[in-house]
Amino acid sequence: MIHTYLQKCRQLIDTVEQQTAELQLAAQWFADTILAGRMVHVFGSGHSRIMVEEMWPRYGSFPGFNPIVELSLTFHNLVVGANGQRQAMFLENVPGLAERILRNYDLSEQDSALVISSSGSNVVPIEMAEEFQRRGVKVVALITKEHAERSTSKRKDGLKLSDFADLVLDTGAPVGDAMVTVPDLETPVSPGSTVGGALIVNSIKAELARLLTEAGQPPKVLTAGAVVGTERATELFEAAYDEHAHRLAKLYAQVGQTADLRAQGPAGTPV
Repeated sequence: MIHTYLQKCRQLIDTVEQQTAELQLAAQWFADTILAGRMVHVFGSGHSRIMVEEMWPRYGSFPGFNPIVELSLTFHNLVVGANGQRQAMFLENVPGLAERILRNYDLSEQDSALVISSSGSNVVPIEMAEEFQRRGVKVVALITKEHAERSTSKRKDGLKLSDFADLVLDTGAPVGDAMVTVPDLETPVSPGSTVGGALIVNSIKAELARLLTEAGQPPKVLTAGAVVGTERATELFEAAYDEHAHRLAKLYAQVGQTADLRAQGPAGTPV
């Protein structure tokens, strides 16, 4: 069974590699955003949160990303009871929640976004991508293509995450995600979307680091003291988090004002 799972993971690597051109395009969009002083918004509900945190912050990562993690949609370890999984799965299909989340930020057409959902069929990730596009933000969707195609959208109109994406990336996992069939066991085990998703996220990250460096703005990478020494690691840690704070401040500085101005005519008169 171990050999079977690892073999399946090797196939995921092939699937990701076949998307090299798409990965390069995503990295270029993200580079344009970061070089403009803005942020790449990264969102995932449920276990897709894993990919959000894989992008930033962690060792080998750098500022420029706004990790949007709603605990009500992603807090799984209690499983049942208060803050349990039943509530999280219910909430990720509540219409209007995505708009409430994004109401906290002053978005710009210079921004870009990565929205992760294996099935691409739950309401909140779909509406998150829809809201981003409505504001002129380029959206990269990370889905499991085979699983998404076989899944039924929870939206009344049947639209899925891929319908609101400028670029779609595929983790390569199978329908249902689980990749190993055990003899005499009714259902398969051991999912693959996390592996495929991590491959995609870190491939983009590597190409993005190259683009930023070649543009004269090498990223401040969170790096272990065992690699660069304790003093330098601390310097990078502080500098990276300071940069994150400064970029994030721009997302809050004009919150609400843009919407108010759109609702007014000349000289501030109501439209």
